[in-house]
Amino acid sequence: MSDTAVHNTLVSINPRTGESNGATSVTPSEGVDDAVARAAEVAESVGDLQPRVRADWLRAIAHAVDTEPGLVELADRETAKGTDRLTAELTRATDQLRFYADVAAEGSWLGAVVETTQVGGSLARMRQPLGPVAVFGASNFPFAYGVLGNDTGSALAAGCPVVAKAHPAHPLLSERLGRLAREALQRSGAPDGVFAVVAGFDTGPRLVTAPDIAAVGFTGSQAGGLALWRLAAERPVAIPVFAEMGTVNPVVVTPAAGARFTDVADGLAGAFTLGMGQYCTKPGLVLAPRGYDVAVLAGQALLAKAPAGWLLTPAIAEAYHSGLRDLGEAGAVTVATVPGPGGGASVPAAVLSVDADRLRRGSRLLEECFGPVLLVAEYNDDAHLEAIIGELQGALAASVITSGADDPDVSGLVRRLSRIVGRVVVDGWTPGVSLAWGQQHGGPWPSTTAPSTTSVGAAALDRFTRPVAYEGAPDGALPPALRAANPWRIPRRVVAPAAQR
Repeated sequence: MSDTAVHNTLVSINPRTGESNGATSVTPSEGVDDAVARAAEVAESVGDLQPRVRADWLRAIAHAVDTEPGLVELADRETAKGTDRLTAELTRATDQLRFYADVAAEGSWLGAVVETTQVGGSLARMRQPLGPVAVFGASNFPFAYGVLGNDTGSALAAGCPVVAKAHPAHPLLSERLGRLAREALQRSGAPDGVFAVVAGFDTGPRLVTAPDIAAVGFTGSQAGGLALWRLAAERPVAIPVFAEMGTVNPVVVTPAAGARFTDVADGLAGAFTLGMGQYCTKPGLVLAPRGYDVAVLAGQALLAKAPAGWLLTPAIAEAYHSGLRDLGEAGAVTVATVPGPGGGASVPAAVLSVDADRLRRGSRLLEECFGPVLLVAEYNDDAHLEAIIGELQGALAASVITSGADDPDVSGLVRRLSRIVGRVVVDGWTPGVSLAWGQQHGGPWPSTTAPSTTSVGAAALDRFTRPVAYEGAPDGALPPALRAANPWRIPRRVVAPAAQR
């Protein structure tokens, strides 16, 4: 799909052929302003609702998407991801909506605390929604991270109206999903304005700078995320931008695991070419002990797997080719390549090797190349490995490949890598982020703009709320979650004075 705008339309392009799938209308400036205004009008009432009501809305949206025919086929025409993968992703997306519905209804995310102080006063605290949220979905996951993805699901669950921007890689699908959601919300009795989709390149800055927008959720490139972050920081009233951005996710092979790399090479090849390498959690850099020909083995595994496919848009494919050239100019050497199928946004898959001493902070070698490429470097000893890790930038995830449960280097590497990534995987691969209460999908700068948050899992709701304390307030003045009767029946921490404990 090309991010091509023609006059007042956004054109959808088939990545396989480069031909048009059709077009959707660009939202005019006044349309963006109207969507934000309607979201602001209902924000307080939506936030005050019992979470179970919003949970019902999310389940209604999930049902509407589940029962709508033709969504996978439309997504495949716009992304070339294949119907099998898109079918699985569609199921993931509706499961997400139901998961966030369950999280909202359970209520512990509110962090409700009711306390009687030592002098007989009262102190109560809970999280409350920020207000309207602007959501910028990802190009590579049109269902799971699109206009009805994690950001939208968690924001609605937390009590925030959403204005989502249609992604130019799949504008027709974005438009259709938006219509399904609005109709489902209307049938569920939700107020008009709780959700809207806008389209067009100029809508992004207009959304972020709209005075009534209270937060931004973004999934995409560093360039895009940081541009929105800067816009939000320069507003008269700055707002948080929760941007999950691409980075190089390292794989560290322990010294004892080098001898068994042949056992895991196939899995690595599958991981970095999964979805043609278009995962923000794709392993992009392997640090392996010297002497085991890990780059050659990885190249052989790539040739055996022989992946062939297209990237999401011609622009992304062009950036990938440019990235390969940049890596070569920075000192990387090609070990193995598999040519693309040809046509449209076709690209080759590749394994490259590089002298580990070239891995220095700020080098192009340590920046993401979005697509099916893997860089391999060999370290000499523990001190050399420690020095290399010290040059890496913050990342979403990392893998540690071990020789087994008794590998003496595992504990130290897990601890070391946990300082620079949000998720450490032992003897496994980083693509694929499970939907769970304990999940962390985020990491230190520059992988995200807010390292203490996650965009996947139950804690994703925290991003769109802030804690408020009430001291000495009468029961009737408190939000329902903090009142003595606890009418919402949510989990709470009730603290007695120290003398009574």
